[in-house]
This record gives sequence, structure tokens and C-alpha cells, in this order.
Amino acid sequence: MRTSTFETGYGVSAPQTEIRDKALEEGFDVVGFADANITDTSGERLAKFIEHGAHGDMDWLASRVTERQHPTHLWSDVKTVISVGVNYGPADDPMAVLDKPSNGAISVYARGDDYHDIMKKRLKALARWVSETFETEVKVFVDTAPVLEKPIAAVAGLGWQGKHTNVVSREFGSWLFLGEIFVALAMPVDAAHADNCGSCKRCLNACPTDAFPAPYQLDARRCISYLTIEHKGHIDRSLRPLIGNRIYGCDDCLAVCPWNHFAQTSRNIQLGARAALTAPSLESLARLDDEAFRALFRKSPIKRTGRARFVRNVLIAIGNSGDVTLLPCVVERLVDESPLVRAMAVWAMARLADRPTYEQLAHQQHNESDIGVQEEWKMGFPP
Repeated sequence: MRTSTFETGYGVSAPQTEIRDKALEEGFDVVGFADANITDTSGERLAKFIEHGAHGDMDWLASRVTERQHPTHLWSDVKTVISVGVNYGPADDPMAVLDKPSNGAISVYARGDDYHDIMKKRLKALARWVSETFETEVKVFVDTAPVLEKPIAAVAGLGWQGKHTNVVSREFGSWLFLGEIFVALAMPVDAAHADNCGSCKRCLNACPTDAFPAPYQLDARRCISYLTIEHKGHIDRSLRPLIGNRIYGCDDCLAVCPWNHFAQTSRNIQLGARAALTAPSLESLARLDDEAFRALFRKSPIKRTGRARFVRNVLIAIGNSGDVTLLPCVVERLVDESPLVRAMAVWAMARLADRPTYEQLAHQQHNESDIGVQEEWKMGFPP
């Protein structure tokens, strides 16, 4: 059994060296090792986050808090956690699209194929090799399991959790996808990474909706990424104008991080952005039916959000655009099958149309049965 070589023959660093080399071969950019008996306070912070309701309607976070608080709560046999990262650093400025109000801003991570699928395939290959080479049990996780991957990555030396709560790396800035392999074998571990944020608050100041009540704290209920991806219902009226043209996620706090100056453009071709998702036309997106939505976002993480929520986001962006030429595609959505879409069409129309047009269309909606849509009509034309 290869475990004996940790103490003799291969030397202390041999398992790490072999696994790192194999991880790079599989397409990962960075790998670190953490003791499964993590002693940081991330579990306590998560419990307070849930207690204060800052998770919004992400019930899946609240339902498995105990398992998330510590790796051994998820799998009692785990001794070491191998934390891996894949760089998805963009080749261009992800903020440039914000100056194009008639186009949609999609978060960098979602402009290519779903990283969960790509990462899991690579992780399974690496885990299988680790299991066979060191004769040990392993389990693989990529975001979808109750694992506190960011604190683990920090303990494993991949980077540190910045004030925006995401992992920051000296080599890759704020652009790392994370994954984990739990191993039922004690291995030499890496030193935890020091926090290098210093006095910088650029990420906090960049947030359009003021979603950070304090450094290292996030209120998801105000976060545009949460609102446009996870939130299932109507987005609060006070927050809609602040969303701008961000139709899926938000990169502002990541993109302004000074450590990005040292980041490398992603070498992962499979993660590359599709041209159609870099700065898509809001008009074309508003007219997507379910079939066209599924076709456009095939293999994309956006597909999981569903057409109704996505078009809701698009209509909010249209309402913020000030582009009256987009009004026809908004009017089309007033009779959409989804009440979520119809409601946001009303809001967007109130922002773009003149009063006579608005009142004429409002008069035609006497058959509307959905309370949410009715409420939007009742709000009336803005003064």
C-alpha cells in the first residue's frame, strides 16, 4: 500500500507532488491539501448567515447547515481534502458591456459551458487515479454538495477569502472555479493562505446594490447574482433600477479586484466564452420562447434558471435601458404565458412608454388574473 511511502522512500512531499502533477495533467490550474479537521470559524459564520435570513430563499443552504459546517459531518471517514481550482480569467474587460444598455451583461462564468460538468469530469478522473494509486476511498464535490469550498480552498493555500467573500489568488485574481476531493487517508497538508486584502475596499464600493453590510459579509437578498439566478419570484422594485443591464449574475466586485492585474487569461478552451453570450441583444433575448431558450443555452448554467426567470431579468434590463425602440418586444410579453414575465413587462413598459400608450394597454388588461401582475398595473405610470 502506497501510504507507507509517506514516511519512507518517497519523502514527505511526494504524495503532494504526484497529485499536483496529475491534477495539472487533468486540466486544473492549482491544487492544495487541507486537513479535514478544519478549525476555522467558517461554520459559525454560515450559521449566523442563515440565522439572519441573509440566504434569501436559498432553502438548500439552510436545510443542510450541519453538514456544511465541517467536512467530517458530510463524510465521517474523510482525513484530507484536496482542493483544486480552474482559472476562468476573461480575455477582455467584463465591465465593458455595462456601457451598452441595449445589450445584456452575463457573468463571465456563465458565458461558456457549465463549469460544473467540466470540473466534475476532470475531478472524477483525478479522484479515480488517487484512489487507485494510494488505495483509498475518495468522494468528489463540485459546488452542488454541502461543502464550504471557499474556506477549504483558503485553508489548502489556494488563496484567501476576500472582502467580497470569494476566493482571491495571487496568480489568478478572483477568477477561480473550485472543486474538492475528500480522501479517507491522512496526507501532508499545505499552509493556509494569508489574507492580502489589506485596507482595500474596491469590491465593497463597486457593489451596485450595497449587498455587503460589512467586509467579509454578504447579504444575498441584495446581491444581483442571487437576485438574477437564485431568486424565484418578483425582484424588489427598489432594487430593479440598480440591476442595470445585468441579466445573469454580476461580476462587479470580482472585476475590480486589484489582484486581477496579476491574473492570467484562462487556458481552458472548453471554458471559453461563446460569442453569442458576451453582449447579447436584449431585444432578441426578450423574444425567446422555451424551445429557443433551451437551444441557446444548451450546456450552459443559465439553462437551469429557466426561461421565465431569465426573461424576467431581461425585461428589467430593458426597463433600465432607456431605449424606446425596445418597447415593441416588451408589449409582446404582456401576454406571455408566465405571470412572472408579464409582470416585468408591465414594469419595463412603464419605464419606456409615454402615458397615453401605457394607459391604453392597461385598459386592455381587464382579464389579467395573476395578483402579481395586477399589482404591477396598479402601481401605474410613474410620476
